[in-house]
Amino acid sequence: MQKYKNQQFVSKCITQTIVARLSPQADLKNSLLEIQKLYKIKAGVVISSVGSLKVAQLRLANAKKSKVFQGPFEIIVINGTIGPDGLHCHIGLSDKTGKMLGGHLMDGCIINTTCELTISVLKGFRFERKFDARTGYNELEF
Repeated sequence: MQKYKNQQFVSKCITQTIVARLSPQADLKNSLLEIQKLYKIKAGVVISSVGSLKVAQLRLANAKKSKVFQGPFEIIVINGTIGPDGLHCHIGLSDKTGKMLGGHLMDGCIINTTCELTISVLKGFRFERKFDARTGYNELEF
């Protein structure tokens, strides 16, 4: 691992790709956690997503509590990391007028019609979440 000005960089190979389609009424976050358990993902990255939500529950930037938004919404993007300690994903959505909304993916994001996901599993990594006193959150370690 190389360090550069308080940053960490590591280069390894992607070894497995998981493609999933979630059905209507599925909870998006819980489904991602189920995929992690099913495939025993030690280090995964959501690399592609498309679909729709009928309800979104997000924690907005710097907020302490999540907020519920009634859809329907188009899923524009989901980015994040997945590992044995859970996941850290952000989601970007658009409403029927094209207005964008985004934040931390929380329980309660309910699929409207579908959600197509592509997850890359990284060889030689293990993502863990450890408390970081500088941020006050459990942050990614690998």
